[in-house]
Amino acid sequence: MSSNSTLKSSSSTSNHHSYHYDVFLSFRGADTRKTFTDHLYDNLVAHGIHTFRDDEELENGGDIAADLDRAMEESRFFIIVFSKNYATSKWCLNELLKITECMAEKGSEVIPIFYHVEPRDVGNREGSFKDAFSEHRNRSLLKGDWECMP
Repeated sequence: MSSNSTLKSSSSTSNHHSYHYDVFLSFRGADTRKTFTDHLYDNLVAHGIHTFRDDEELENGGDIAADLDRAMEESRFFIIVFSKNYATSKWCLNELLKITECMAEKGSEVIPIFYHVEPRDVGNREGSFKDAFSEHRNRSLLKGDWECMP
């Protein structure tokens, strides 16, 4: 798999950043953890790609949000598994926001995977993504802290 060797070599040759993880997996656990994401994770690890997955790397009793932020900051590549309920999770949306920050600040690369969803639904916020973004916007507007999504 030539793309896997690219991931390994890219993380070790960065000029500006030290990366602890080659890949950070962002996914909706209820949709894909025991199916697609488990297989993806196992294959990445089998090919020597140091991969962050929340249930493997987070310590019990720790500050989950801070640990996730730190793991994202220490990752070179991001694989986002967009699934039907991805956008219904505030955790997933927070990860997505942080990933876009990493892209802008340090040139991190993202590999999107569309698992039983259409790419246009994600990009145009249609289908299940339209409902989820509207729900998050409405909840956040009630609290007065909606800034990340128009």
